[in-house]
Amino acid sequence: MEGLKNKKIRVAIFASGAGSNAEKIMATFKNHAYIEVCLVICNKPQAGVLEIAQKNYVPVLLINKVDFFSDKSCLNELKQQEISWIILAGFLWKIPTALTQAFAGKMVNIHPALLPKYGGKGMYGHHVHEAVILNKEKESGITIHYVDEIYDHGSIILQKKCSVSDTDNADSLANKIHKLEHEWYAKTIEEIILKAKA
Repeated sequence: MEGLKNKKIRVAIFASGAGSNAEKIMATFKNHAYIEVCLVICNKPQAGVLEIAQKNYVPVLLINKVDFFSDKSCLNELKQQEISWIILAGFLWKIPTALTQAFAGKMVNIHPALLPKYGGKGMYGHHVHEAVILNKEKESGITIHYVDEIYDHGSIILQKKCSVSDTDNADSLANKIHKLEHEWYAKTIEEIILKAKA
Protein backbone atom coordinates (compact mmCIF):
# COMPACT_ATOMS: atom_id res chain seq x y z
CA MET A 1 0.00 0.00 0.00
CA GLU A 2 2.82 2.37 0.93
CA GLY A 3 4.43 1.83 -2.49
CA LEU A 4 1.23 2.87 -4.26
CA LYS A 5 0.91 5.91 -2.06
CA ASN A 6 4.39 7.09 -2.99
CA LYS A 7 3.95 6.49 -6.72
CA LYS A 8 4.35 9.66 -8.80
CA ILE A 9 1.35 11.19 -10.56
CA ARG A 10 1.87 10.60 -14.25
CA VAL A 11 1.14 13.46 -16.65
CA ALA A 12 0.86 13.59 -20.45
CA ILE A 13 1.34 16.81 -22.42
CA PHE A 14 -0.56 17.31 -25.69
CA ALA A 15 1.19 19.84 -27.96
CA SER A 16 1.25 20.84 -31.64
CA GLY A 17 3.86 23.60 -31.86
CA ALA A 18 7.19 24.98 -30.70
CA GLY A 19 6.64 23.72 -27.17
CA SER A 20 7.75 26.62 -24.96
CA ASN A 21 4.98 25.91 -22.43
CA ALA A 22 5.69 22.18 -22.59
CA GLU A 23 9.38 22.92 -21.92
CA LYS A 24 8.51 25.00 -18.86
CA ILE A 25 6.21 22.25 -17.55
CA MET A 26 8.89 19.57 -18.05
CA ALA A 27 11.47 21.74 -16.26
CA THR A 28 9.08 22.31 -13.33
CA PHE A 29 8.45 18.60 -12.86
CA LYS A 30 11.92 17.30 -13.75
CA ASN A 31 12.83 16.05 -10.26
CA HIS A 32 9.48 16.63 -8.62
CA ALA A 33 8.63 14.55 -5.57
CA TYR A 34 5.07 13.77 -6.68
CA ILE A 35 4.55 14.62 -10.37
CA GLU A 36 6.22 13.28 -13.50
CA VAL A 37 5.79 14.13 -17.21
CA CYS A 38 5.75 10.70 -18.85
CA LEU A 39 4.47 11.27 -22.38
CA VAL A 40 4.14 13.93 -25.08
CA ILE A 41 1.35 13.44 -27.60
CA CYS A 42 1.79 15.43 -30.79
CA ASN A 43 -0.02 15.68 -34.13
CA LYS A 44 2.75 17.34 -36.16
CA PRO A 45 5.92 15.42 -37.15
CA GLN A 46 7.88 18.71 -37.54
CA ALA A 47 6.79 20.32 -34.24
CA GLY A 48 9.50 21.86 -32.09
CA VAL A 49 8.06 20.18 -29.00
CA LEU A 50 9.40 16.81 -30.25
CA GLU A 51 12.98 18.03 -29.87
CA ILE A 52 12.19 19.36 -26.40
CA ALA A 53 10.70 16.00 -25.40
CA GLN A 54 13.78 14.20 -26.71
CA LYS A 55 16.10 16.51 -24.75
CA ASN A 56 14.11 15.76 -21.61
CA TYR A 57 13.96 11.99 -22.27
CA VAL A 58 10.16 12.07 -22.47
CA PRO A 59 8.61 9.49 -24.86
CA VAL A 60 6.52 10.81 -27.75
CA LEU A 61 3.37 9.46 -29.36
CA LEU A 62 2.73 10.91 -32.84
CA ILE A 63 -0.94 10.76 -33.76
CA ASN A 64 -2.93 11.19 -36.96
CA LYS A 65 -6.39 12.70 -37.23
CA VAL A 66 -8.20 9.58 -38.44
CA ASP A 67 -7.04 7.40 -35.54
CA PHE A 68 -7.37 10.18 -32.96
CA PHE A 69 -11.03 10.79 -33.76
CA SER A 70 -12.17 7.34 -34.82
CA ASP A 71 -10.67 4.82 -32.45
CA LYS A 72 -9.56 4.57 -28.88
CA SER A 73 -5.87 3.88 -29.48
CA CYS A 74 -4.86 7.17 -27.85
CA LEU A 75 -7.05 6.51 -24.81
CA ASN A 76 -5.70 2.96 -24.58
CA GLU A 77 -2.13 4.25 -24.72
CA LEU A 78 -2.84 6.74 -21.91
CA LYS A 79 -4.36 3.98 -19.78
CA GLN A 80 -1.47 1.66 -20.51
CA GLN A 81 0.99 4.39 -19.46
CA GLU A 82 -1.09 4.97 -16.28
CA ILE A 83 -1.54 8.66 -17.11
CA SER A 84 -3.66 10.50 -14.53
CA TRP A 85 -3.64 14.04 -15.95
CA ILE A 86 -3.58 15.55 -19.44
CA ILE A 87 -2.11 19.02 -19.98
CA LEU A 88 -2.81 20.81 -23.27
CA ALA A 89 0.06 23.09 -24.26
CA GLY A 90 -0.77 24.56 -27.65
CA PHE A 91 -2.61 21.49 -28.94
CA LEU A 92 -4.81 22.57 -31.85
CA TRP A 93 -7.27 19.71 -32.30
CA LYS A 94 -10.55 19.46 -30.46
CA ILE A 95 -10.35 16.65 -27.90
CA PRO A 96 -12.67 13.69 -28.63
CA THR A 97 -15.50 13.05 -26.16
CA ALA A 98 -14.06 9.66 -25.15
CA LEU A 99 -10.96 11.46 -23.83
CA THR A 100 -12.73 14.40 -22.17
CA GLN A 101 -15.00 11.95 -20.36
CA ALA A 102 -12.18 9.64 -19.30
CA PHE A 103 -10.19 12.61 -17.93
CA ALA A 104 -13.04 14.80 -16.66
CA GLY A 105 -11.62 17.24 -14.11
CA LYS A 106 -8.11 16.05 -14.93
CA MET A 107 -7.51 17.73 -18.28
CA VAL A 108 -6.26 21.32 -18.34
CA ASN A 109 -5.74 23.88 -21.10
CA ILE A 110 -4.30 27.38 -21.33
CA HIS A 111 -5.89 29.94 -23.66
CA PRO A 112 -4.11 33.18 -24.70
CA ALA A 113 -7.05 35.50 -23.92
CA LEU A 114 -9.53 36.26 -21.17
CA LEU A 115 -12.31 33.73 -21.80
CA PRO A 116 -15.17 33.74 -22.62
CA LYS A 117 -13.91 36.47 -24.99
CA TYR A 118 -11.87 35.35 -28.00
CA GLY A 119 -12.44 31.62 -27.55
CA GLY A 120 -13.84 28.94 -29.80
CA LYS A 121 -12.87 27.27 -33.07
CA GLY A 122 -10.04 28.97 -34.95
CA MET A 123 -9.17 31.17 -31.97
CA TYR A 124 -5.58 30.27 -31.21
CA GLY A 125 -2.18 31.96 -31.22
CA HIS A 126 -1.91 34.99 -33.47
CA HIS A 127 -5.57 34.81 -34.50
CA VAL A 128 -6.49 35.66 -30.90
CA HIS A 129 -4.00 38.51 -30.55
CA GLU A 130 -5.00 40.02 -33.90
CA ALA A 131 -8.67 40.00 -32.88
CA VAL A 132 -7.85 41.62 -29.53
CA ILE A 133 -5.84 44.39 -31.25
CA LEU A 134 -8.49 44.89 -33.94
CA ASN A 135 -11.18 45.38 -31.30
CA LYS A 136 -9.00 47.92 -29.45
CA GLU A 137 -9.20 46.04 -26.16
CA LYS A 138 -7.43 47.67 -23.24
CA GLU A 139 -6.45 44.36 -21.64
CA SER A 140 -5.88 40.73 -22.50
CA GLY A 141 -4.31 37.84 -20.65
CA ILE A 142 -4.42 34.09 -20.09
CA THR A 143 -7.12 31.70 -18.97
CA ILE A 144 -6.22 28.33 -17.46
CA HIS A 145 -9.28 26.10 -17.51
CA TYR A 146 -10.51 22.52 -17.38
CA VAL A 147 -11.35 20.94 -20.73
CA ASP A 148 -14.80 19.71 -21.68
CA GLU A 149 -16.53 18.80 -24.97
CA ILE A 150 -16.75 22.42 -26.18
CA TYR A 151 -13.77 24.54 -27.35
CA ASP A 152 -12.46 26.88 -24.61
CA HIS A 153 -15.50 26.26 -22.43
CA GLY A 154 -14.60 24.26 -19.29
CA SER A 155 -14.62 25.86 -15.85
CA ILE A 156 -11.95 28.49 -15.26
CA ILE A 157 -9.12 27.78 -12.82
CA LEU A 158 -7.14 31.02 -13.14
CA GLN A 159 -7.02 34.21 -15.20
CA LYS A 160 -4.14 36.68 -15.30
CA LYS A 161 -4.27 40.01 -17.15
CA CYS A 162 -1.91 42.28 -19.03
CA SER A 163 -2.57 45.70 -20.48
CA VAL A 164 -2.85 46.29 -24.23
CA SER A 165 -1.38 49.64 -25.24
CA ASP A 166 -2.12 51.69 -28.36
CA THR A 167 1.33 50.79 -29.70
CA ASP A 168 0.91 47.03 -29.27
CA ASN A 169 0.57 44.77 -32.28
CA ALA A 170 -0.12 41.01 -32.41
CA ASP A 171 3.59 40.21 -31.93
CA SER A 172 4.19 42.47 -28.94
CA LEU A 173 0.96 41.27 -27.33
CA ALA A 174 2.02 37.64 -27.96
CA ASN A 175 5.24 38.38 -26.03
CA LYS A 176 3.28 39.71 -23.05
CA ILE A 177 0.99 36.68 -23.12
CA HIS A 178 3.92 34.25 -23.33
CA LYS A 179 5.43 35.80 -20.21
CA LEU A 180 2.18 35.22 -18.33
CA GLU A 181 1.92 31.66 -19.64
CA HIS A 182 5.45 30.79 -18.56
CA GLU A 183 4.98 32.39 -15.16
CA TRP A 184 1.63 30.82 -14.30
CA TYR A 185 0.84 27.63 -16.21
CA ALA A 186 3.26 25.09 -14.68
CA LYS A 187 2.78 26.59 -11.22
CA THR A 188 -1.02 26.33 -11.48
CA ILE A 189 -0.87 22.76 -12.80
CA GLU A 190 1.28 21.80 -9.83
CA GLU A 191 -1.18 23.41 -7.39
CA ILE A 192 -4.29 21.71 -8.78
CA ILE A 193 -2.66 18.27 -9.09
CA LEU A 194 -1.32 18.40 -5.53
CA LYS A 195 -4.67 19.68 -4.26
CA ALA A 196 -6.48 16.77 -5.98
CA LYS A 197 -3.93 14.35 -4.53
CA ALA A 198 -4.35 15.63 -0.95
